[in-house]
Amino acid sequence: MATLARRLQHVVLLTLALAALPAMAEKKYDSGASDTEIRVGNLVPYTGPFAEYGAVGRAEAAYFRMVNDHGGINGRKVVFVSLDSGAKLETPVELAQRLVQQERVLLFVSTWGGPVNRLIRPFLNQQGIPQLFVAANDAEFDDPAHYPWTMGFAPSKRTEAAQYARYLLANRPDARIAVLYSDDAEGAEYRAGLREGLGSRAEAMIVKEGAFHYSDPSGIDPLVAGFKAAGADVFMNLAVGRFATHGIRAAYDQGWRPLQFVPNASLSIAAFLDPAGLEKAAGLICNARSKAWGTGEARRDPGVRAFLAWMKHYLPAGSERDAQNVFGYEVAQTLEAVLKRCGDDLTRANVMAQATHLDLDLDMLRPGIRIRTSPADYRPIKDLYLVRFQGQDWVSLEATPGAKAR
Repeated sequence: MATLARRLQHVVLLTLALAALPAMAEKKYDSGASDTEIRVGNLVPYTGPFAEYGAVGRAEAAYFRMVNDHGGINGRKVVFVSLDSGAKLETPVELAQRLVQQERVLLFVSTWGGPVNRLIRPFLNQQGIPQLFVAANDAEFDDPAHYPWTMGFAPSKRTEAAQYARYLLANRPDARIAVLYSDDAEGAEYRAGLREGLGSRAEAMIVKEGAFHYSDPSGIDPLVAGFKAAGADVFMNLAVGRFATHGIRAAYDQGWRPLQFVPNASLSIAAFLDPAGLEKAAGLICNARSKAWGTGEARRDPGVRAFLAWMKHYLPAGSERDAQNVFGYEVAQTLEAVLKRCGDDLTRANVMAQATHLDLDLDMLRPGIRIRTSPADYRPIKDLYLVRFQGQDWVSLEATPGAKAR
């Protein structure tokens, strides 16, 4: 009887296990995902004063075309719906609502710009929609306690400026620094990072500061004239995009030759240094996280070869000298990894669960720099290194990454 009872128990357990299998394998979807597709939303300025950053959206679209050509992600096609945030015909919130309610996207990725991301962040967090890898390196986008659905990507503006300060303390301790910054939250963060990095030397080393408005770039020229008149020999040109270009050109044309720094957002040779004039940009210092890709030696790296092959096949109209393409490639590659890990559970909650447990090496990240996240750490890339523009390309100033995000 005991043997029969044990056999019956085994049968019951086996029956329960078999009954549970369909539930365990059940596919789970939120709006924007199905057996055949995953819908991804994006806002980027294809027009307007920041239109150069539209290259990021085009690069991401090209990356997902490659993914789809190779069978998609777990058999599902990625539908990348990217809207123009620069035309100002609709507000960013209206565009975000359109992506959610009409385009029915599962998540947002790589929306460009601090102001745009701040505006749409409350709506997306209230709706529980992932706002991943925002293309804005403000420190506030690493705030899971208050905005658990919003995640940054690159080292913060505070980190960038603090690293520039540390470089000056080590190499130009008697520098006389002039600071050009935008009169907004982004400019305030750059200034805070610079002063934090300089520490007790800040008051002595910063001899002049001036704020401009992105709506009125003509204000940059008189500010640069004032910096020159103040006897500054270091120019913190903390402007983004074509406005940094304006500052580079203004300094050179006014006969001022300081040691000049620009943010990572103004790194692109094709987008921002060519328009300034390469001879005017020679000697600039910036920061990077990606491998070099312009020289013969760099092109022997397998990851660089993969990136350049992708550019040639999927983005032939893009410039290899435009760093925006590298950013788009890195973000899209990171999202691909997240979605692969989701498997058949394509709920928004699972997307965030996978995004907050990353430890990735990407093709184009410099050795030693990785994508790492946790539920308490929403800053995927924490390291950077300094580079100098030698007239044709950027070259590293450091042997190893030198800063941690804050």
